[in-house]
Amino acid sequence: MTDRTGQTPLVEMRDICISFGGIRAVDHVTVDLYPGEVVGLLGHNGAGKSTLIKVLSGAYRADSGDVLINGEKATIENPRDARRYNIETIYQTLALADNLDASANLFLGRELVSPRGFLDDAAMEAETRKIMARLNPNFRKFSEPVSALSGGQRQSVAIARAVYFNARILIMDEPTAALGPHETQMVAELIQELKAEGIGIFLIEHDIHAVMDLCDRAVVMKNGQRVGTVNVAEVTDEDILGMIILGKKPPQAV
Repeated sequence: MTDRTGQTPLVEMRDICISFGGIRAVDHVTVDLYPGEVVGLLGHNGAGKSTLIKVLSGAYRADSGDVLINGEKATIENPRDARRYNIETIYQTLALADNLDASANLFLGRELVSPRGFLDDAAMEAETRKIMARLNPNFRKFSEPVSALSGGQRQSVAIARAVYFNARILIMDEPTAALGPHETQMVAELIQELKAEGIGIFLIEHDIHAVMDLCDRAVVMKNGQRVGTVNVAEVTDEDILGMIILGKKPPQAV
């Protein structure tokens, strides 16, 4: 595993438990995330990975356990609290308004207004062009509705919205699902750019190949418990498959 002695994690989720109707969905799970790191969360449907991460996003409240942000205990009871800690979530559906263009989506619900109280479309487009130039310099379709964009371009808009509003911790739900090779590569380049800026990313994934390509570490969950955490560079996809299917921990796992 990478030696991070002396570094403070961006996020520590310690001993998290959450139950629904007497069923323990997450059972004493501990994970962490460091600046400029991508941590993949894997497991079958119902393994608990999405439930765990919804505690961080404010969608669920844990029954017990602690969340620490930059080493300090955080209180996250709703998505607004999560944003206050610079946590943003990009769901698989992307939550974009298909009839609006990129800048309108970027500022949806947080629109810029002129001193006279009118929507400042020019300022919003200028800011959108600025953030896109940083994240995806090839993006050109600023005036088209996002329904006309490719999957990778739509991901660009969703990621730009999170980054523009100062996300330091990003939760991404299967960002390459249903994308072709070119679009998948575009998202991979966006993720590399985010890492270079020190943003930490939790990646919820089913595709082991995406995890091997995009992640620094992988956390595997099964039946609500953490099977183990591995440094992706030290294991094979067969090792990770064994963790998912059999709950078998390779020697490199912690």
